[in-house]
Amino acid sequence: MTATVAPFPDRVPQAGAPPGGLPKAPPPPGLAVAAPLPDVIPVRKHRGKVWTYVRRNPTIVVGGVMLLIVFLMALLAPWLGTVDPTALAPAKRTRMPSAQYWFGTDMLGRDVYSRVVYGARVSLLVGFAVAFLASVAGLAVGLVSGMVRWLDGVVMRVVDGMMSIPPILLAIALMALTRGSVQNVIIAITIAEIPRVARLVRGVVLSLREQPYVEAAVTTGTRMPAIIWRHILPNTLAPMTVQATYICASAMITEAILSFIGAGVPPSTPSWGNIMAEGRALWQVKFYIILFPAIFLSMTVLAVNLVGDGLRDALDPRMAKDV
Repeated sequence: MTATVAPFPDRVPQAGAPPGGLPKAPPPPGLAVAAPLPDVIPVRKHRGKVWTYVRRNPTIVVGGVMLLIVFLMALLAPWLGTVDPTALAPAKRTRMPSAQYWFGTDMLGRDVYSRVVYGARVSLLVGFAVAFLASVAGLAVGLVSGMVRWLDGVVMRVVDGMMSIPPILLAIALMALTRGSVQNVIIAITIAEIPRVARLVRGVVLSLREQPYVEAAVTTGTRMPAIIWRHILPNTLAPMTVQATYICASAMITEAILSFIGAGVPPSTPSWGNIMAEGRALWQVKFYIILFPAIFLSMTVLAVNLVGDGLRDALDPRMAKDV
């Protein structure tokens, strides 16, 4: 009978040896040995860091509370408004603020308080609709320009040409071609704001296109839609979110300017710009007609900007504080 010999006799555990085999020999002198890795490597998730920053940052909290107040005012306008904002009462025109008319009445006897409350709906609708539409359209233009090299020059020349015109002037020119309505105001301001988002997204795409992991995906034959979905798009969401807040604030101001000069929403529609436009003829003696819508417009724009600044610091690791 032939005895079976182990291939490595020196590694055969002997009687009385500790479980797991013989103890390992010490390393040779002068040889650096890496410390053993733990079973689980703790990783601090960026999402948790962002949420912690949001909770501890008073700027974004104050802006969020102010914006929530305006949202609730617009949502509850039918219950907060004392009377119909379009109801005419010539016998009660230009009355000073009182217990009956909190913000006074305008030249046609309409309740300024009710018009301000309902005007929040128009400003919020225009601001957030423009921010969403401009972000989606600008994202598409920026992705095409950044990923398709032969189209980059043509697209950017068009974008540069549009950016050479101030957004308010471009919006006025577009509104001159159409009739005044909320939908046309949204479309005009959106067209004026698309180039800003497109240039931002293109810059992000150009910086990501040269990254090793993107080049590796291209080399391995990954299709372009998959590369955009997995590697490019997630990295554009943070800067786009911040840019969208600034576009929202800018759109509210632009809508108020368009309505103030008579190129915005119809005069019969309660909006903060329309209210200020109607009160400019008597602003020296009936200043309250302009004062209250101006306060609410300024407060809303400030709230959106505060939220945008907070999101910028939270989403951009280079600018965020350690929390």
